[in-house]
Amino acid sequence: MARMHSRDKGRSGSTQPSKKSSPTWLQYKPKEVELLIVKYAKEGKSPSQIGTYLRDEYGIPDVKLVTGKSVSSVLRDKKLLGDIPEDLMALIRKAILLRKHLGVNHKDQPGRRGLRLTESKIMRLAKYYKGTGRLPASWKYDPEKVKLTVE
Repeated sequence: MARMHSRDKGRSGSTQPSKKSSPTWLQYKPKEVELLIVKYAKEGKSPSQIGTYLRDEYGIPDVKLVTGKSVSSVLRDKKLLGDIPEDLMALIRKAILLRKHLGVNHKDQPGRRGLRLTESKIMRLAKYYKGTGRLPASWKYDPEKVKLTVE
C-alpha cells in the first residue's frame, strides 16, 4: 500500500506475535495487569506509554493477550480515558507547533504544505472518531480553540 501523501511505497513493519493466547511463562494475572494500567494512567501516562512501560519493565508482551482487552478499553472501563484520543492529540500538537513556526517564518512553503497535510489528517481522523462515537458529533477542529485546550 502506498503512503498517504506521497507516491512512495510503504515500509516493512513489525508483525504481531502469531499466538492468540497468553504466554505460559508470564507470571501476571489479568487483574494484576489491569491494576498496573490504572496505576500508570493515574500517573498521567498515555495508553501507548503504558503499553511500552509494561513491555519493558514487566515483560508483558501484549496486554490484549493477557487481559483480553486493549489498554484503551481497560482505561475506558475505569473512566480514565481522555476526551480526545491520543493519536489525534499528537497531530493537533504538531499542527500547533507548525503554526507557531509559520508565524515566525512566513516564507516557509514546505512548512505550509506540512501544515495542510497535518490538518487534513486531523480532519480525517476526527471524522472516523465521530463515526465510532469516540468524539462527540459536535466536535470541530478550530486551531485557535484547540490551542487553548492543548496548552
